[in-house]
Amino acid sequence: MGAGTGSGRGQLFLRSLLFLLLAGPPARGQLRYAVPEELEHGAFVANLGEDLGLDVSTLSARRFRIVSRAGARQHLEVNLENGILFVNERIDREEVCEAGGTCLLHLQLLVESPLELYRVEVEVLDINDHAPTFPWQEYVLEVAESAVLGARFPLESAQDPDVGTNSVHTYRLSPNGFFSLEVQTRSDASKFAELVLERALDREQQRVHRVLLTALDGGVPERSGTAHILVTVLDANDNVPAFDQPSYGVSLPEDAPAGTLVIQLNATDLDEGPNGEIEYSFSGHAPPRVRELFHVEPRSGQVLLKGRLDYERASLHELYVQAKDRGPSAVAVHCRVLVHLLDVNDNAPEVTLTSVSTPVLEDAPPGTVIAVISVLDRDSGDNGRVSCEVSPNVPFELRSSFRNYYTLVTTQALDREAVPEYNVSITARDMGSPALLTRSTITIPVSDVNDNAPRFLQPSYSVYVMENNAPGASICSVSALDPDCQQNAYLSYSIADGHIHGMPVGTYVSINSDSGHMYALRSLDYEQIRSFQIQVQAQDAGFPPLSANVTVHIFVLDQNDNAPVIVSPMPRNGSVATELVPRSARPGYLVGTVSAVDADAGLNSRLSYQLLQATDFTLFSVAPDTGELRTLRSFLEQDASRQQLVVQVRDGGQPALSATVSLLLSVVETMPQTLSDFSEFSLPPEVSSSSPLTLYLLVSLGSISFTFLLAILILTAIRCRGERRSRQGDGCSPPRCHCCPGSRPSPDGLKTSNVTAQPPVGTTAATCLDVPAGGPPGYCYKVCLGPESAQSDFMFLKPCSPRRNNEKDPGKRSRPEQHLQVSKEAKQPNTDWLPPGTQRPALKRYQTQLWGNRGSRWKG
Repeated sequence: MGAGTGSGRGQLFLRSLLFLLLAGPPARGQLRYAVPEELEHGAFVANLGEDLGLDVSTLSARRFRIVSRAGARQHLEVNLENGILFVNERIDREEVCEAGGTCLLHLQLLVESPLELYRVEVEVLDINDHAPTFPWQEYVLEVAESAVLGARFPLESAQDPDVGTNSVHTYRLSPNGFFSLEVQTRSDASKFAELVLERALDREQQRVHRVLLTALDGGVPERSGTAHILVTVLDANDNVPAFDQPSYGVSLPEDAPAGTLVIQLNATDLDEGPNGEIEYSFSGHAPPRVRELFHVEPRSGQVLLKGRLDYERASLHELYVQAKDRGPSAVAVHCRVLVHLLDVNDNAPEVTLTSVSTPVLEDAPPGTVIAVISVLDRDSGDNGRVSCEVSPNVPFELRSSFRNYYTLVTTQALDREAVPEYNVSITARDMGSPALLTRSTITIPVSDVNDNAPRFLQPSYSVYVMENNAPGASICSVSALDPDCQQNAYLSYSIADGHIHGMPVGTYVSINSDSGHMYALRSLDYEQIRSFQIQVQAQDAGFPPLSANVTVHIFVLDQNDNAPVIVSPMPRNGSVATELVPRSARPGYLVGTVSAVDADAGLNSRLSYQLLQATDFTLFSVAPDTGELRTLRSFLEQDASRQQLVVQVRDGGQPALSATVSLLLSVVETMPQTLSDFSEFSLPPEVSSSSPLTLYLLVSLGSISFTFLLAILILTAIRCRGERRSRQGDGCSPPRCHCCPGSRPSPDGLKTSNVTAQPPVGTTAATCLDVPAGGPPGYCYKVCLGPESAQSDFMFLKPCSPRRNNEKDPGKRSRPEQHLQVSKEAKQPNTDWLPPGTQRPALKRYQTQLWGNRGSRWKG
């Protein structure tokens, strides 16, 4: 056997350089290089840093590396200082790639910060480092002397692990006068030689023929191997076995158990006896791997499975079986058996987490890469086609970057408050039947971002505080929640700036910044302030801080701390209030109305009236709700002319407070038009329970007015009595009332004027009073009352003056400044005393009831 030799390490390096120059430019995202096999450690392959456009100075910091499966040999390595890909250990192409064809090393390059993935393919180029070899260095070929010309005798093929042009290219036969060599090509492009008989053999002349068979490859330099063939001429066994067909094909699943029948071969020999008995065996062409997997029964011709098949290692096995009879000069005939393996889905996908970046911020934008995942299935076809998916209802998805490589990215914004941690299940499932799958779980924690503002437990707070509270007492507590964590959830409370009735809100309430407890800093008075509101702010400690506000409504509750105040009737100059009642009054006659106010509210201000003391309880009654004083029966002769009553006004508080008023009722035969103590009393709108001074002012004003009117009535009565005496009791008639400016003064120095009151229908007599006027000269007043009049109001009438239509003498007219102007309109209340809005309805109702009662009284 001869073998060619290489041209040395220098030529090997030149060939390597040549291969690199011939390699095409790298594709975007995927680079491809070529490197010859058998290079020494450190041999240059490529400059990855330059080809990938990476900064060489950052390769080490970014952990630039080759990702390979566990247990795989690292034939190539990257120098992190210069980014050069170099040979880490000697590459034997025949060892790396057992099958023929293109031999590729698939490299996955990973660089972090940011995470990037590159795919590099390195083709291992074959060099002619193996010479062809024969199974045996000497072959014995028995040829019957009866062999016909042109008979073909297949020879054992030479084997060359190299591929392409470096494999067996041709055969040569040493010169001889009987045989020629014909080279045949198999379906896999391999070559084998057949010995062709060119001259008839004669055993008697030459029993043995020796020839030299040489196998040559196509490499540079050319390598060769030789084998000696010893041709023995046998006596005639002129029939050789024959197979049914020269080639057989069979399919076998890769998971077939040992002992499975692959095929039943059948060859026939027309000879008889030993020359017709056939034995089967593998020919010398069968490689060792085939002999390990299969077995041929010599007598039956059955081909049985001996070892374990693996489709992923080899999908086709080519068996060469020979049949030879047992006669002398037996000639072996060959047939080819092609065993096609059927792939079985016997390999589950393999899931490898190449790189994981956790935890992830909850505000990470969609598309953020979380992990790089590689998937491998050793099956082929649909059995090796893998699809990956993540568990449902998670904000993540898989994106395919390269074949069988995926990146796990976010699909939407994360919310740590909703889900603080995700257990993402990645399922890799092949397309086989039945499908195999592999699950791998990745735990992805979510880190917090201050993206949630505090939230109060209530949209607003209503706090009810009893008035007269102790300063510093706790009135309520507000509470807020922040779904964030750690410092982003730490809350502090404060009160927003503001004013309450012109005073800073901080003078009324304070709040504990940690707990949210609120405290009243002063004692509250319902009569001064009914309610107010403040803004409370809760702010977290995140960056930037977030806050929320809530309105706290504070309502002051009333206590029964104000007793009722009698506003009508009012006593005169500290004396008992008086009233005139006609003796002719019928049952139900309205004497007057006792009116009172209470500065409190609610039940504390609900007043009830009762007759506490009376000269005769059977004569008068008081309405408990309105305070109306009415007669229960008609007056009798024996009833006293002066009735003294005490009316009590009680509020509805607990304990109840009360006030009393004493009344002196005078029973008269006729009712003069005098102003009673039950005169109309209109509360100014500004009467407020919170201002006792206002009440005192009203009482004083009413007393002064009442005193003034009473004085006018007395003076009027005295004047009328004097005129009656001077006119001898002639009554009161208009011609006799002297109201002229020229009247002489009376003895008391006052000028008089007549005022006539019309008596009621059906009466003839009238009571006339001349009242001396305290105004300008030339005025007098007269009050005329009918004997049966029930009215008690004082009536202001215009001064008596000559008619202007008939008056010709301007001298008789009174001067304008001498007219006494008396307004008939009610005086408007002082707007500075207007009560708060919450008290106005109550006072308005009070005024309406008071006016209504008085109106009904006067109409009655």
